[in-house]
Amino acid sequence: MIQRSPLTQAASTPEFRELKQPLGLKEKRVKAALLSSMGSVDEDEENHPSQGYKRLSHHPTKEELWDKMRSEAWADAAVEPALAPFLYSTILSHTTLEKSLAFLLGNKLCSPSVLGAVQLMGLMQEAFRSDPDIIDGAVADVMAAKDRDPACEKYTQCVLYFKGYQAIQCHRVSHWLWNQGRKALALAFQSRASEVFQVDIHPGAHLGKGILIDHATGVVIGETTIIGDNVSMLHHVTLGGSGRARGEARHPVVGHGVLLGAGVSVLGPIVLGSGSKVGAGSVVVTDLPPHCVAVGVPAKIIKRDLKKEPVVTMDQCYDFIPDYVI
Repeated sequence: MIQRSPLTQAASTPEFRELKQPLGLKEKRVKAALLSSMGSVDEDEENHPSQGYKRLSHHPTKEELWDKMRSEAWADAAVEPALAPFLYSTILSHTTLEKSLAFLLGNKLCSPSVLGAVQLMGLMQEAFRSDPDIIDGAVADVMAAKDRDPACEKYTQCVLYFKGYQAIQCHRVSHWLWNQGRKALALAFQSRASEVFQVDIHPGAHLGKGILIDHATGVVIGETTIIGDNVSMLHHVTLGGSGRARGEARHPVVGHGVLLGAGVSVLGPIVLGSGSKVGAGSVVVTDLPPHCVAVGVPAKIIKRDLKKEPVVTMDQCYDFIPDYVI
């Protein structure tokens, strides 16, 4: 008889594997899956990405973020007059972050043969009004880029130029459409985003807040994937499925605060424990406990440290060779 780990057993509960419903419609199942991935941390510290999203003291509110973005746009327009029309149309002509994002992404995704820019802008603003969590997630994702990516010097840099950020926000809208039962439109939306950004996220996948997809090219996230808060990943990450049963979880659960290096593949309905780190090029096919370091093909656990929060340091090299001997 095959022994299943506690994480896999938790991910197999009825709450997690409820049939005949899209995964995004069952919030309790998402919570149950992420709860199964969590470990303990030192409560004396303020920042615990592996325990879920929390707005930190240095993070601006949505309104403060928008004011900072407008100030940055004015400064950039003064230094680079050639960019002034672009900065005016995407930021300075708008009164809110929601309208700015709708304009920017609508014009990115528009296509003569699928959806026009005006249609897409209206659709996005409808989603933002209907579900405030979408724009809350967008704000949290900006903070993630500013905190974790040393190349991100300004908020506008992330919003205007980082295709990983833009792909995530498009997914948040397509996921909203999917959960509304508007699957045909959600899939059309996702298809255009995949063509434009080279990032393929199925609209059924659940993404938490504070997500960073750095560089982003080649990222693939399958339909029943659950990604917690504060997750960071690099280009060419695959969160892929195993099996062909419809209505069941076929893809991974990625816990809060997980770091996935470039080219990582995670296959099947397995659970990556919160605060874990997977080295570049690794292939993960079994559960990982919280706060571990795994590397290799197939990935093997080489270290555990309950105090480590890998997305804070974004260190993709340390701990991978614990006993190097020449």
